[in-house]
Amino acid sequence: MKYLVLLLATFAVFCPLFLIGIRKYTGKRAKNALMANVCSFFGCLALCTVVGIGGAAGAADVSVEAATASANGIMMGLKYIGAALAVGLSGIGGGIAVASSASAALGAISENDKAFGKALIFVGLAEGVALYGLIVALLLLFT
Repeated sequence: MKYLVLLLATFAVFCPLFLIGIRKYTGKRAKNALMANVCSFFGCLALCTVVGIGGAAGAADVSVEAATASANGIMMGLKYIGAALAVGLSGIGGGIAVASSASAALGAISENDKAFGKALIFVGLAEGVALYGLIVALLLLFT
């Protein structure tokens, strides 16, 4: 089962590269590569979750100590997944926000030089989204 998870993770990493390579020859957009990457990532995540939970939860004769250790292991794993999602999604959202606000700020500065301070504040607020995600992840990991 570990080899199947490793094979799926390797496929998830190299699938977009393969599809982008095909894009050069066909001229199509990389939308298929993105969708394949997202689907394989969440499939690998679901498979790892099922394989990790099924080992201890499927046993017929489990003592209280083993059940507690299994529950703590699942809790720690879900805590790491939550921290990773907090950082990843806030980083993506912050990148999208900075991309749009920075281009608008440059346009405003080119028309009026006095708008620099206001534009810098809006770009800084957009970057703050990613920092908030990092703070949430640190709170999740160290509590």
